[in-house]
Amino acid sequence: MFSVRLRSSTIRLVLFISSLIIATILVFQLVWLKKVYTFEQREFNHNIVKAIRGLYEDLDMSLYNYSHLNELVENPSPNLYVAKINKPVDYDSLIIYLHYELDDFGIFTDCHAAIYDVSAKGYVHSAILTADKKDTTVKIPATPRSYDHLTLFFPKRQHYILTRMNFWIISSVLLFLVLILFGGSLYYFYKQKFLNETQKDFIHNFTHEFKTPVAVISLAADVLKNPAILEKPEKLLTYAGIVEYQSNYLRNQIERLLKFAYTDSNQLHLSKEKVNLHDLIQEAINNLGPLIAEKKANFELSLDAADPYLLADKDYLVIVITNLIDNAIKYSRDPKIRIRTGNRGEQTFFTITDNGIGIEKKQLRKIFNRFYRVSQGETYHAKGFGLGLSFVKKIIDAHDGSIRVESDPGHGSAFTIDLPHPNNEN
Repeated sequence: MFSVRLRSSTIRLVLFISSLIIATILVFQLVWLKKVYTFEQREFNHNIVKAIRGLYEDLDMSLYNYSHLNELVENPSPNLYVAKINKPVDYDSLIIYLHYELDDFGIFTDCHAAIYDVSAKGYVHSAILTADKKDTTVKIPATPRSYDHLTLFFPKRQHYILTRMNFWIISSVLLFLVLILFGGSLYYFYKQKFLNETQKDFIHNFTHEFKTPVAVISLAADVLKNPAILEKPEKLLTYAGIVEYQSNYLRNQIERLLKFAYTDSNQLHLSKEKVNLHDLIQEAINNLGPLIAEKKANFELSLDAADPYLLADKDYLVIVITNLIDNAIKYSRDPKIRIRTGNRGEQTFFTITDNGIGIEKKQLRKIFNRFYRVSQGETYHAKGFGLGLSFVKKIIDAHDGSIRVESDPGHGSAFTIDLPHPNNEN
């Protein structure tokens, strides 16, 4: 059992470390993509400035000092550039040279160019440099200045930059998918490993749970086969009682397994009727009579519900109450059990409180999972399959009720069941 738990812990650790590595790789990849995008933006700006400088040289605008382009070119927004020019200028030559310079520096995206005339207080000439000649609807933003200038507007700048990053984007998406598949495979492997260990644990519990009753029945049968037993009626009665008790125990455990196996893939089929909760509690206590006598359990009943009637499946509710009382007895050395009932709002509740070992907080959220058994370290405090509370919760859910537990390790636990009142017509 220890080695199995060690392997599970190791797998969980590996899964955690792998998830951390995957998350780290993804973060670094996103940071890298952001850096590539920033670099492409900066490269685009540099190429535009170089293209404008080349345009100055092509048009022989010698009065400008090309070494101080930052004073001649503005970039008021990411898609917009403003460059000083001298008039008069040959518009057709300017557009031809501009097209040439943009191609030369690898700027293959739509460019809307316009000449701003200070005296006219607006654009006096505009042109669209685009490969498909279709994008004619974009309006160039106004760029009023105190000097004549050339305005360049790139409406598809961001799309162009992202296109240049296709390799990095595609590789990042592929890496993301690979990491997700890898993480999913690890998780699937862990789940399969967990289910395999759960199955082994269940088989171990199953054989351990049934071994003792079968052995006791076998020994009692050997004694009962001895003819001399007929001369000792008290001993005969004792061994017959042992066989009956162990047989009932085995039958109840088998029925519990069969019911749980059936309800694992099917909804419970309830036969609801009007039942008295107080009567069901008393019936459950009577069913556990031999165990109560063996453990010398003390009961305190505070059956204070003014309206104890429920619309429920009698047999299933008896199973719920029996399971909770059975656990309260098994997990207590000197069982002192209190059962309380009451009404609040539209609900009828009952609480079963014990003075047992209690349940640690970290285990509370797991106790209603199938096959889960409350443990302390590597040991269990009572025999069982870990099916009782899971089955209890399934029954309560089928009745549209709720179950909650409060526990103080070393001092006991309290299970509270809330069930709805029956409809008035019932």
